[in-house]
Amino acid sequence: MILVTGGAGYVGSHTILSLAEAGHTVVTVDNLSSGHRQAVFTGRFVEVDLGDRELLRRLFKHLHIEAVIHFAAFCYVGESVTSPEKYFNNNLVNGLNLINAMLEAGVRKIIFSSSCAVYGVPQEVPIPETHPKKPVNPYGMTKHFFEEVLKTYDAAHGLRYVSLRYFNAAGADPQGRIGESHDPETHLIPLALRTALGHHSEIKIFGANYPTPDGTCIRDYVHVCDLAEAHVLALDYLLSGSKSICLNLGTGKGYSVREVVERCRAISQKPISSRDVGPRPGDPPELVSSGDKARQILNWKPRHSLTEIVSTAWNWHNNPKF
Repeated sequence: MILVTGGAGYVGSHTILSLAEAGHTVVTVDNLSSGHRQAVFTGRFVEVDLGDRELLRRLFKHLHIEAVIHFAAFCYVGESVTSPEKYFNNNLVNGLNLINAMLEAGVRKIIFSSSCAVYGVPQEVPIPETHPKKPVNPYGMTKHFFEEVLKTYDAAHGLRYVSLRYFNAAGADPQGRIGESHDPETHLIPLALRTALGHHSEIKIFGANYPTPDGTCIRDYVHVCDLAEAHVLALDYLLSGSKSICLNLGTGKGYSVREVVERCRAISQKPISSRDVGPRPGDPPELVSSGDKARQILNWKPRHSLTEIVSTAWNWHNNPKF
């Protein structure tokens, strides 16, 4: 049985579908502070806050858990700057509660949902896993610090882990069962498509004078189903007895903000009004992954193009289930 924390969230819920399709039995734990109960289609669901250490202990005691996939975290960069205590408590302290309960129960395999935010402002692009870790906001710090905790627990207790550093997760389940639904929404593609649907009057483009071909930021967009598949492959890797590792998950190709908005216009066949505003502090001009390591070690191959990403997202936003 695989325990998935934060499985009612965006990437977590898509991963649960992939785990079930691969034949795994799943138990999902989520406090539903930002996730959606309707997004969990399969397996057992338990409403748990990772701050409840005693409930966590009981859960591990009564369930035969082989491995954990840990998504549960707060993930708004701006909020992490204004409320760092919220992020350190949830992403770090509660993460420690989880892995301590795992050790007590003899569970020593975990896949961690990390982020390219661990790198900070890149010194080279595409970004390899060996790039220095210099996060520029508390959110990125929590991801980096927890990776360091995992490394220490591996050395001391044999806790094997795969840390997956996402670039920009995007898109939705091609069957339209689940998709991206955040409150507040901060991601470019859903904001552009919601503008196309008339939910917003315009979309803001943060920064138009970056040293990029069209002056806007460049990012590496990965379909959420490709990310989900990577978690299943990482689980197979761990269950085979392989050593701990950190891997980037990206396509190796970047698109500018203007390019993405234009793709949203083309697919939606709707006008999307945009307005240039000032850049956000700490936004690097370009974040693109070197994904060679994940391809070599996990045999992971992202299959969905930007057009497919936007098309599946457009289908979801036209008929959201939650």
